[in-house]
Order: sequence, then C-alpha cells, then structure tokens
Amino acid sequence: MAKLIDLTRPLVTIDKSSFPPSLQPLFRIISPEVDFVGNDRGADIMCELFACPKSDLPQGEGWAEEMVTLSSHLGTHVDAPLHYGSTCGGAPAKSVDQIPLDELYCDAVVLDMTHKKGTGDAITVDDIKRALDAVQYQIKAGDAVLIRTDHDKFPLTDPVRYNYPGMVRESALFLAERGAKIGGTDALGWDRPFPKMVEAYQSTKDKSHIWDAHFAYRDVEVYVIQQLANLEKLPAHGFKVAFFPILLVGASAAPARAVAFV
Repeated sequence: MAKLIDLTRPLVTIDKSSFPPSLQPLFRIISPEVDFVGNDRGADIMCELFACPKSDLPQGEGWAEEMVTLSSHLGTHVDAPLHYGSTCGGAPAKSVDQIPLDELYCDAVVLDMTHKKGTGDAITVDDIKRALDAVQYQIKAGDAVLIRTDHDKFPLTDPVRYNYPGMVRESALFLAERGAKIGGTDALGWDRPFPKMVEAYQSTKDKSHIWDAHFAYRDVEVYVIQQLANLEKLPAHGFKVAFFPILLVGASAAPARAVAFV
C-alpha cells in the first residue's frame, strides 16, 4: 500500500501588518481572508432559521462555518494555460476546469536545487541536466518535474522566503521538450522572483526578461504547480503525484490538494 505524503501548503491567516511592506503585493496569494463563524454565532443563525431559543440547541451551540475570500492563486495551486495567455500553441488556452484529471495524476521526479536557496538566481538548463544526472533519471512524456528549493521552510513573513531560485524560458522549455506535462515548485513562483525580473528588464529593456518561464508555456502546454511543500520527504523518483484543483469554472488557476503516493 502506498504511503501518502501531503505536498500542500497549509493555509493560515496572517496579520497583514506583520507582513513586510515590500511584500504587500504578494499578500493575496499567501494569506486567505477568513471570517470564522464559531458555534455561538452559528447558534444565532440557527435560532433565527428555526425560530427557536438557544436552549433548544445542544449546549446552546449551533454550527460553525467560515466565510473565506481567496485568490485563485492562493497557496498550493494549479496554473492552467489560460494563466499565461488566451492561446496556447495557437489554440484556445484551457481554463483550470478543462484540464483532464488523468493529466494531473502522474509519475514525478524531484530535482534538488537547494544549493541555490535564497539567491533568487535562475535555474538553468545545465542545472536541470546536472540534477537529472545526479538521480539518474530521464524525463518521459507526461511526467511532473518538481523543483525542490526548501523555500517552504522559511516563515511566511520572512523576506528570504521570497528570494527563491526560479526557472527561465530556456530551462522551462527544456522540461517541456523532454515530455514533462507538469512543472512544480515549493517556491512562491515558477519564474525568478519579480524584483529580479524587473531589475533585469529595467537595466536592459529586453522584453525576454518579463515572466519568461511562464510565457514559455504559451507555446507548449504545461501546467505549473506553485507553493508545494514537503518535497524533502520524497524519493527522487519512483512515485506518483496528484494535483487536484477546485473545479472553478473558467478560472486561470485554482487551489489544489497535492499528494504524493510513495
């Protein structure tokens, strides 16, 4: 029987005032907004619904519920091709509800990029080749390639968490050319951090620095999974993963429960 390993980042609410000012634009994809309706408030709702006194409810308590506001890109989530553009390979790009489930359950390989932790540097084709050689693996059609940076280990309010190594166009396409259908990372994003891309673009005015690893998948269909967790608990390969997003019709992404079957 397979051992199940949860690869999903827990969603916890954060006090926005404790989030570093420079990271405020990221807050919506880090912390949900949750109104916790406890059993006391639930009792008030039920008493109004049933026109009954609280004494008629067990211990005077009603149901608990939560009102949640979240981005479709909050926490561990699946990016659909629609996220990168309206077309993919010349055809209309899929929304997240149009991704076949069987393409989100597949073999996987973990590539260790922890030597670049905290640098914000590019993950190059050579980096990918060396990591594959280290685990003696060849990517095959339909695989998920999971990039381990260990940035999920930093506190959510630590700026270092957001200075992760990221893919560039060349390395992103390298994975696709070898058959990968999914690219995943335990970092916030698939590309280099936005400050790094902005700096590169502003200093050169070279448009190829703009979100290049995501835009690469306008040409070939690859699904990107971001904000994974616990990749250090996985073997390098020889296991399956499932990334099942909420069926959010027409959306560019949706939060998902990611699980490895080892």
